Amino acid sequence: MKRKINLQPAFILHRYPFQNTSLILDFFTLNYGRQRVIVKGGRASRFKSRSLLQPFQPVLASFSGRGELKTLIEIESYEASIKLQGEYLFSGLYINELLIRLLEGDIEHDLLFQVYRDTLLLLQSGSDIEPTLREFELELLSNLGYGINLESDCSTGKPIDAKEWYEFYAQSGFTINHSKNESQRTNIFLGAHIIALRNREIEKRTVLRTAKRVLRLALAEQLGGKPINSRNLFSKSRGL
Repeated sequence: MKRKINLQPAFILHRYPFQNTSLILDFFTLNYGRQRVIVKGGRASRFKSRSLLQPFQPVLASFSGRGELKTLIEIESYEASIKLQGEYLFSGLYINELLIRLLEGDIEHDLLFQVYRDTLLLLQSGSDIEPTLREFELELLSNLGYGINLESDCSTGKPIDAKEWYEFYAQSGFTINHSKNESQRTNIFLGAHIIALRNREIEKRTVLRTAKRVLRLALAEQLGGKPINSRNLFSKSRGL
């Protein structure tokens, strides 16, 4: 049965040309997760809503179709476009790629949708990039069911001890490092930093370094080890 979705709040995550004048868009929608939509004639100069077919533009979109690829019927703006430049643009493209890679279609993620919108607004306002991205990554993993246990040792169940060192494994979590050889391993972290990450106290540089390493390991597991293209392309951006 052909399905129609009317005026769904959405953001465009990615766009690429299709055939002569059309576009294919990846939307992040409020109630239907990621949706792939064809816009017939979307690249033509006469297309009346051409200016809305850009990432970071909050829109209301209507589309229909039977399969995974829907057809755009209507699109309109409902909030001002979010303007990102320089490193903030690179950061926005990075989180868009994470969503494209990890979101599934037809699954509601209303909380994550709000987190995404708020993150874009923080980037637009000039917020500190690294804490903003780490917060988003934590929320992304949690909302998709891949949250990291920052409370306890996955082997013993004991609470994380601020004075101990722990090994992190993306599939299971943190386990105490009995060898005390924290300097030779990239997955060893101080308990105090794990606790700070749990409490979202990640402004300090040492905690930010821990957050970045832990989240890279956790995301790599969910991405199947495949590299994040935007991270490689914009490797000079300090937050990625």
